[in-house]
Amino acid sequence: MLTSWKVRIMVFPARVDVHQHIVPPAWARALDDRGMDSGGWAIPAWSASEAIAMMDRQGIATGVLSVTSPGVHLGDDADARTLARTVNEYGAEMVKDRPDRFGSFASLPLPDVDGALREAEYALDVLGADGVVLMSNAHGRYLGDPDFEPLWAELDARGAVVFVHPAQPPMPLLPGTPAPLADYVFDTTRTALNLALTGVLSRHPNVKTILSHGGGFLPYAAYRFTGLTSTVVDPDRDADDMLRDLKRFYFDTALSASPSALPALLAFAEPGHVLYGSDWPFAPRNAGSYYDHFLETYPDFSPGQAEATDRGSAETLFPRLAR
Repeated sequence: MLTSWKVRIMVFPARVDVHQHIVPPAWARALDDRGMDSGGWAIPAWSASEAIAMMDRQGIATGVLSVTSPGVHLGDDADARTLARTVNEYGAEMVKDRPDRFGSFASLPLPDVDGALREAEYALDVLGADGVVLMSNAHGRYLGDPDFEPLWAELDARGAVVFVHPAQPPMPLLPGTPAPLADYVFDTTRTALNLALTGVLSRHPNVKTILSHGGGFLPYAAYRFTGLTSTVVDPDRDADDMLRDLKRFYFDTALSASPSALPALLAFAEPGHVLYGSDWPFAPRNAGSYYDHFLETYPDFSPGQAEATDRGSAETLFPRLAR
């Protein structure tokens, strides 16, 4: 069964990649003008043709594109609204040209909540975005911040898909350690726990929230979080209730399909909640090949789990991609 699936991937690209990045020229210029990058990680070149060539090599039928950290809010609300609109229209053009190969997560200019609400409405209703991307923190404010409640309510009313991408946490980089190496994993876990502790997940059950990179270390430490929450943080909160909230998350496999991380992720995630991710073009090509090979040769998938990870789970979240 494993061999036939591998052959099918190579002959007919099947995967849906929910963690694939786009580098709109206006966004790259805005970062360069401010001397910014992605947490100490250089911004690579990007083109639609190079993206499709990569997808063909890696058995990816469709990549759902998103702008990575630091997102579109670079310090000023008005500039962030303009940049978000420009970025989202650029992504929408890519999808319009090749709807079979591309999808799009729209960028929202948090912490500007009014701007984020307006851009979500425009991107979802006018541009037809497949969901939205939020950074794990917006200038140090995490996604469970009470001021962000109107945005979660709107996304819940729409049953939206929300892709949470890590950002640099509000602390200095470790010397010689770019944020994607360590801090991004930490910040994904931090914002996920914040969303659960503040009740955002239970209040807005119609939102489907995808955590990048296997959820950071959430799957590994979930039972620590639930046990300490019910005994130390909030004795009135039942551990099983907290665990149910953490299990609402979806997870992508970008840079996380490894001998230690993948078994933990599959043991924790609910059925249908693990999705393929590449992190291209920010992930080094040799790293992507390593994780893909591990996925394709992993011997302990339960029946149907490999196919669900590659495509089936994404078809449920994005019905327009269903075959």
